[in-house]
Amino acid sequence: MTQELLWGIDLGGTKIECAVLTKDTFEVQFRERTNTESDRGVAHILSRIQSLVEDAKIATGTEPKLLGIGTPGTLDSETDLLKNSNTTCLNGVPLNKELEALLGMPVVMANDANCFALAETLLGVIPDKCPEAKLVFGVIMGTGVGGGIVFNGKVLNGLHGIAGEWGHIRLETPGESCYCGNTGCVETVLSGPALERFYTKLSGNSLALKEIASLTEKDEHAGATIQRLAEMFGQALCQVINVLDPDAIVIGGGVGNIEQLYQLAPAEIDQHIFNHHFHGKLLKPKLGDSAGVFGAAMLTRD
Repeated sequence: MTQELLWGIDLGGTKIECAVLTKDTFEVQFRERTNTESDRGVAHILSRIQSLVEDAKIATGTEPKLLGIGTPGTLDSETDLLKNSNTTCLNGVPLNKELEALLGMPVVMANDANCFALAETLLGVIPDKCPEAKLVFGVIMGTGVGGGIVFNGKVLNGLHGIAGEWGHIRLETPGESCYCGNTGCVETVLSGPALERFYTKLSGNSLALKEIASLTEKDEHAGATIQRLAEMFGQALCQVINVLDPDAIVIGGGVGNIEQLYQLAPAEIDQHIFNHHFHGKLLKPKLGDSAGVFGAAMLTRD
């Protein structure tokens, strides 16, 4: 008997990736990527997705019944239009409906951070390090800051599709202006570019965050930057922990690669949590850039 397959698309700003997994074991049956070329418009992006799906059909000899899509941004629950996407040409587009019409099949969509959290929960670090976890918060800290919530193996989207968007909690007053229209958002403090700007303001030099982290013992400004990361991370994350009380937190994105974060953050969290101590686990992800497309496919498993 042919195994049932899960089909997913990770729609990113620079690349689009398709993967087909077996439903029970999540074994990869097909995987291919192409450039997004968003400067050529929405119709071109849709055609790139269609081409990947056709390639997958040929390679697997099957026809999908449902397609999972992971994308920056989310569908507005009132208008059914995409919002908050950094592939800006897609904002205001009924992306799910246009894809369904083009591909002739239903699609299910989720934010890329939700896909990251789902994949790490079902296939990534959670089964290895915290298999008993029921509630997982997936953190993205890179160029931007976002998050996704998985409860009992399923993504929690929320009424407006913004569940987990801790990147737009106000952390500083007044703080830097954020693209969302507010000021002092977590994203303006804890994203990679924000931390690099902080270091430049202190030192007058411009360095990548990875290099800043390597200089903490001999550069006081680098040390202050990484200390700011840990302190502000603790303050911001505790607002999430006090509401969700997750079993585990998986930290993805480039900022999540800073080793000092795992050394310094637990003490900062303990200062702010509404408990004596945070007993949950702070974990590095396992799947790398596979998490997005795997998570998109996993959206279709039920």
